[in-house]
Amino acid sequence: MKPDISARAVALAEYIIETNGTVRSAAKRFGISKSSVHKDVTERLEKCNRTLYLQVKAILEKNKAERHLRGGEATRIKYSRRKS
Repeated sequence: MKPDISARAVALAEYIIETNGTVRSAAKRFGISKSSVHKDVTERLEKCNRTLYLQVKAILEKNKAERHLRGGEATRIKYSRRKS
């Protein structure tokens, strides 16, 4: 694996851990696609830094479990603004 890609995977992991962020927020922050972020932090990170991988994995699992709540809240806000 190229050193710059593994360094990017570590940087993405550190960002997600520090901000408790999502794949989408990390992609926006680093200017890359969501699929690249996901591949970096699930496949590449596991090979180069197992400790960070486990921390990010826990955050991503929590985000996945909560995503229906965030989506529902976004929809509620969207339609409450239209009524005004």
